[in-house]
Amino acid sequence: MTSNPIAETVRALMPRAKAELTELVAFESVADEAVAPRSECEAAANWVADALRAEDFQDVALLDTPDGSQSVYGILPGPAGAPTVLLYAHYDVQPKLDESAWLSPPFELTERDGRWYGRGTADCKGGFVMHLLALRALKANGGVPVTVKVIVEGSEEQGTGGLERYAEQHPELLVSDAIVIGDAGNFRVGLPTVTATLRGMTMIRVRIDTLEGNLHSGQFGGAAPDALAALIRVLDSLRGPDGSTVIDGLPCEKDWEGLQYPEDAFRQDAKVLSGVDLPGAGTVADRIWARPAVTVVGMDCHPVAGATPSIPASARAQISLRVPPGQDAAEATKLLFAHIEKHTPWNARVSLEQVGQGQPFQADTSSPAYASMAEAMRIAYPGQEMQTAGMGGSIPLCNTLAELYPESEILLIGLSEPEAQIHAPNESVSPEELERLSVAEAHFLLGYARSKQA
Repeated sequence: MTSNPIAETVRALMPRAKAELTELVAFESVADEAVAPRSECEAAANWVADALRAEDFQDVALLDTPDGSQSVYGILPGPAGAPTVLLYAHYDVQPKLDESAWLSPPFELTERDGRWYGRGTADCKGGFVMHLLALRALKANGGVPVTVKVIVEGSEEQGTGGLERYAEQHPELLVSDAIVIGDAGNFRVGLPTVTATLRGMTMIRVRIDTLEGNLHSGQFGGAAPDALAALIRVLDSLRGPDGSTVIDGLPCEKDWEGLQYPEDAFRQDAKVLSGVDLPGAGTVADRIWARPAVTVVGMDCHPVAGATPSIPASARAQISLRVPPGQDAAEATKLLFAHIEKHTPWNARVSLEQVGQGQPFQADTSSPAYASMAEAMRIAYPGQEMQTAGMGGSIPLCNTLAELYPESEILLIGLSEPEAQIHAPNESVSPEELERLSVAEAHFLLGYARSKQA
């Protein structure tokens, strides 16, 4: 890394950053009381609020949002006439999933092989620490040249839209000239990347009922309608023979133009087992950034352990549909509902419930903020040019912010590069990426302030 005062300050602050991230990771802040107590999210929110107060933020508040979660807000006034930049992260995390698959406790930051492991290290508690590092480096080297607003969400992983609804009800709160969403990631460790597109998503639950109660499979099997078999047929109808997502009426063949994702690199990143084919058609980039993708993320049926020779009377599944830019998530949900109803066999009773939705997003990469970020990335990553990529995940707030503040420039950066394995066991963050991206964000704020003064 090129020697400069900002970079030197960030490097000196890294031990403190590790200690703070250790404290923050220790909160099991899953915004689902069926998984973790609400007190864990409340404690994490208070930790974030205290961190902002310690950095001289004003008007720090825990905002009670319509979905029952709390978002943390604060403002750090800059010089008179300076632009305002909004920095975003979220403190809620995905559940630990299979704890036995973790090589170290999921809510205990553990250093291993040069990375820091723990749930939320990359997604997105590390993103908040990145913001803190950038601001501290600026304060130690002449001051923060812009007015900074920080918003740290408490239910992003649940997709329940609490902050989006709050922002719509209080549009003056997050007004800003530029917005840095710290919840994306580099395409590869060491390759500076901004994310230009996000797929939206819809999350639904489908339940199929066929009998008043379970039946003996020997006495009734062969004629009694099996709810689990019916559900399996429905789920199978959502994919074509090659594994491509197929939903009646939903376009599924758009191509990605831009940075490509080599198949061998994807196989390594995704840890695909040797000999297993990748589903779908087109390039990897087509499949993960430009086209819809359906995933069965959960099923309710009798477990193998303790199974009895019975015909299931009911079965239920939760389905995630990722929706690419250019498509409307609400319309995709209607088409998904209609497809499931059409493909439910034997006139079985089917009930559908939507549990989450977010629209896709496409950034304006020609804006002045992108030029400032490109220059900042060159400083933080010597010899590398900033790349522009897509991301298959969803950040519903981006669309809300784009609609509320159409003049704001929105950039997506962050720590969720492929090795981070976000949402999976053994999530981790690269401390080198945390350091470099903090340097980049600090230089972006300097450069953006200059660009607005010119």
